[in-house]
Amino acid sequence: MVLRDSLRTIDLARATGISVQQVRNYEAWGLLPAASRSKSGYRLYTQRHLAALKTARGMAGGYSWQRTSAIMQALHQGDLSVSLALIDSRHAELANKRLQVEQTLSALHTLAAQPASLQSAHPSQSLHVGEAARQVGVRVSALHFWEQQGLLRPVRDQDSRYRLYDEQQMQRLRVIVLLREAGYNFDVIQSVLDELAAGRSEKAIVTVEKRREELTRTSWLCVKAMANFQHYVHEFCGELESM
Repeated sequence: MVLRDSLRTIDLARATGISVQQVRNYEAWGLLPAASRSKSGYRLYTQRHLAALKTARGMAGGYSWQRTSAIMQALHQGDLSVSLALIDSRHAELANKRLQVEQTLSALHTLAAQPASLQSAHPSQSLHVGEAARQVGVRVSALHFWEQQGLLRPVRDQDSRYRLYDEQQMQRLRVIVLLREAGYNFDVIQSVLDELAAGRSEKAIVTVEKRREELTRTSWLCVKAMANFQHYVHEFCGELESM
């Protein structure tokens, strides 16, 4: 399709495979620069609007629509610094998640390498909830919540009725903390714990490796999106590059 200098809403919609209403929504959310109007009130878009639309749609997969909207809004308001800060925060977030996944895998590989006798016959030293929480660096309330979710099953002291965490529960707790920090939901964590309890640590490792693959795909989407973002800034916001 040959596009004219002045593009209509339908032209942008057809060029990107979305609806006319979606184009209007993207402009309302700040993903596109404001469009001028014709004498009859119709929106008049340009090649810049089309490039902005393609850039935003390409970024959404790696940065999410919410963050992409904030990035493009800041850019169209002339604040490239804010846009880059938001981009950097996403990259830092992905780097942190990747680190947590690698730590989780390391812990699971270490556990899998232990003889079954060592995993099940470790001397039991029961800890109260406060001590257990301190050992793994989380709040007591987190342990209570995870217990409510069925992830932890501490025993009760027969006299005081205080919760007691033996070595088996502490092992589950360490795995829970690692997987929560890696971004897993409770269903996945329960599945991993069940596999570990059944002596199938290999399946738990596969689950975490899938998470690593997901992060790799997301990071690659960000890389591709940044190529389009840089081109858009250079082509249509060149004055911001020298700031």
